[in-house]
Amino acid sequence: MRTADRRIALGLYRTGHTRHLLEGALELGVTDLDTAFNYHQFASHRTLAAIAGDLLSAFTISTKVGYFPDGHDLDPARLRAAVEQSAIELGRTPDTVLLHNPESSVADLANACAALLEMREAGFCKSWGISSWDPRSLLEASWEIPRPDVAMVRAGLMVSAGILTALDELVDRIQITEMWGMAPFAGDAADPIWQTVDTSTFLASGQHGNALQAGVAAAFAIPEVTRLAVGTSHVDHLTEVVEGSRLEVNSETVTAYRKLLHERATVRAGAPSWKDR
Repeated sequence: MRTADRRIALGLYRTGHTRHLLEGALELGVTDLDTAFNYHQFASHRTLAAIAGDLLSAFTISTKVGYFPDGHDLDPARLRAAVEQSAIELGRTPDTVLLHNPESSVADLANACAALLEMREAGFCKSWGISSWDPRSLLEASWEIPRPDVAMVRAGLMVSAGILTALDELVDRIQITEMWGMAPFAGDAADPIWQTVDTSTFLASGQHGNALQAGVAAAFAIPEVTRLAVGTSHVDHLTEVVEGSRLEVNSETVTAYRKLLHERATVRAGAPSWKDR
């Protein structure tokens, strides 16, 4: 994948909604925003419109629906209402609407996907898809859904072999053609592990970057995604992320890493439990 094919999205989960941050993102060339109906205590869309309504036309906006004040619900009527409300509160239609963690209500998946497809056809968004933290349960159910335009999944060195394998199967099953990534540092880029693991191992020869930047580059390849949502409230951190997205990775190293990850998971799965010992 060429670096020109990669995009960084400013993820607004646990991220301060400030005009300063949005202006800084645009100055860095970050023109993708990722939010959700339930982010910022169900006020993300309204807050964005209030603090930077004049800037929103410069962004490609993705949002998610599926969580409500009373919990997770994939009822088609509630989803349609949430999509309509999202457009009203933003003051514009979102570019992409994603089904938020459909693995939490697998039995309702087919009808929920059909509802988002209807909303796309009705002009309430330009594309639709699914956003899954752990897709393994999606593969356990028997369902048929319309092919989504995009799938947003976990990416990076903290993603387990089981999830990566499930993603491969999901892509084949529903013919996903565009993959986006999220949470490249599992929600905490300040975790000491990022200072102890030599992430530069994944960089191509001649490429140089700090641990965070190399981790971002690796996340675009594990699994292969075209867009990576990263949450931060600081422009300097976002600057590092953008610089990391421009680094090339060693594809052979990535392949070897995934193979070792799979082999290790296989060995663990085949190990006797304490009851068998």
